[in-house]
Amino acid sequence: MQPIELAVIGGTGVYRADMLENLQEKRVLTAYGPVELMTGTCQGRRIAFLTRHGKGHSVPPHRINYQANIMALKKLGVRQIFATTAVGSLNPEMKPMDFVLPDQFLDFTKSRRTTFFEGDGTGVVHVDVTDPYCARTRGLIEEKAAALGLSLHNGGCYVCAEGPRFETPAEIRMFKMMGGDLVGMTSVPEVVLAREAGMCYATISMVTNFAAGISAEPLSHQEVLDAMAMLSGNISKLIMALLEAVPLDFDCGCGSISPEMKALLRRETILDAHAITKES
Repeated sequence: MQPIELAVIGGTGVYRADMLENLQEKRVLTAYGPVELMTGTCQGRRIAFLTRHGKGHSVPPHRINYQANIMALKKLGVRQIFATTAVGSLNPEMKPMDFVLPDQFLDFTKSRRTTFFEGDGTGVVHVDVTDPYCARTRGLIEEKAAALGLSLHNGGCYVCAEGPRFETPAEIRMFKMMGGDLVGMTSVPEVVLAREAGMCYATISMVTNFAAGISAEPLSHQEVLDAMAMLSGNISKLIMALLEAVPLDFDCGCGSISPEMKALLRRETILDAHAITKES
């Protein structure tokens, strides 16, 4: 069977894999917990589709099992991930309804497991995140967005807040002074875990509003959902264009993994073998 080398992680407002055919539900066991996702095809290519917040947006950003999600995709054979995020903008040039491809992040999360390597027998790994979001993949997204006539900015600093509350105007002023362009709640640790697992990762951020203190109105989750509903057609077209065209043979450096990660993957293989034995 053809391997699943490409994955889409759908964030707020991107809950359906409308760009895929032959959809099937799949449950993947990992040492971090089970993951429910969908698999399908796009132009003959097998694709994994994972909704970050679960069915019905039931999981808040600080409770998402990022470790399990990324490990599940790795176990399926995924090498490249296109993730979507809904964000507020701190940058007047990045307006609501624009697409932005972050190239850097500032991490203001507080309670999340941000690595596969907790020093509990898994080893200690200091992964390089000089370029956390794959430049090769971002270049391809920029090319496809231009062909579709979409307003897209290639580059920007994503500030990851803990959530689930929105930020205060004082926090937004601080983030802006530190160089932040966008604020969201989910890109970290997802992007870091993908790098540890040796997968190309790029985030397509969709600006739904200006951030607190910049926006003239109080923020609401419904405002985000309304904006995402208007953007849904364009994001589906863009993702489909990417899934059809992204090269499966590439060497951008994202795929290298540490000996410790190789050991974790062997542990996952043993876990699968135990599960099969138990079911038998």
